[in-house]
Amino acid sequence: MSLRLKMLTRFMALFVKPQLEKLASPVAARLSNERTARRVFPVPPYALFLEDHMTFGGHRCGGLWSSVGDVAARRVILYFHGGGYVVGSATTHRALTARISRHTHVRVFAPDYRLAPEHPYPAALEDARLVYSALLSRGYRPDDIVIGGDSAGGGLALALLSRLCAEGAPPVGVFAFSPWTDLSLSGESMRRNEKSDVILPVTRIRQMRDYYVAGGNPSDPGISPLFADYPDCPPVLLQYSSSEILADDSVRMAQRLRGQGARVEVQHWDDAPHVWQLFDGVLPEANEALEATGAFVTQVFSTGSVKASD
Repeated sequence: MSLRLKMLTRFMALFVKPQLEKLASPVAARLSNERTARRVFPVPPYALFLEDHMTFGGHRCGGLWSSVGDVAARRVILYFHGGGYVVGSATTHRALTARISRHTHVRVFAPDYRLAPEHPYPAALEDARLVYSALLSRGYRPDDIVIGGDSAGGGLALALLSRLCAEGAPPVGVFAFSPWTDLSLSGESMRRNEKSDVILPVTRIRQMRDYYVAGGNPSDPGISPLFADYPDCPPVLLQYSSSEILADDSVRMAQRLRGQGARVEVQHWDDAPHVWQLFDGVLPEANEALEATGAFVTQVFSTGSVKASD
């Protein structure tokens, strides 16, 4: 554990987590998230951003392209931002998507999918499916696409993956950072790590769940990809922190995927904050995680497979 990580986790436990517990509304949470993203997460040098709108079947979803340096001409990472389905945007995560591009040498498109409570499930999943279809309509093949995401966006990526596997048109690979895969909140780490998680308050994640589910069944496979099926699944990379409340969402997700024959690489860090990859450029642990992500993306694009690990 680096000194920078120790200092960051201490600061988050003392100041960030208490602030998240006090946010009164989705609007207040969004404003706080936008201010934090602008101040805290540095954009890497030579980053290029381009706004775009994906259209398919008469529907439209905006988003942001991110790239750094030379990138592959006909490859794309479709990346879904986190934020509990309530906050976040392509802009708040543009530093992360640019850094993913730098580590993978691939352009990244992050859609601004609709958020709850104004747009509960299945709005986000519908937008995710729309954007994937729009990429295909632009000439990308499934083998040209890797899907990724963090937190709720990681869960959304896996929910989309299940739909695409069922349709016989999955991407070449998927990666997820600390994905939220079980909105029934049945993972034991929700209780075990309630105090050790330095960012996510359990009460707040329950509230976000309720905004998104809106009275539906949180165990619906479209809501909780932990309970979905993945026929002929491509390789999947999962990264999580052993101290976060969503740790078991990754552990059980890997078990679910492997039980259906998928090749899954699982990487965990001890005592890192939820989605610490956001701090690439600040934390050596974040750099390690994104370097591993870059290696995974390069390998699935070149071979379509990775070596499974425990």
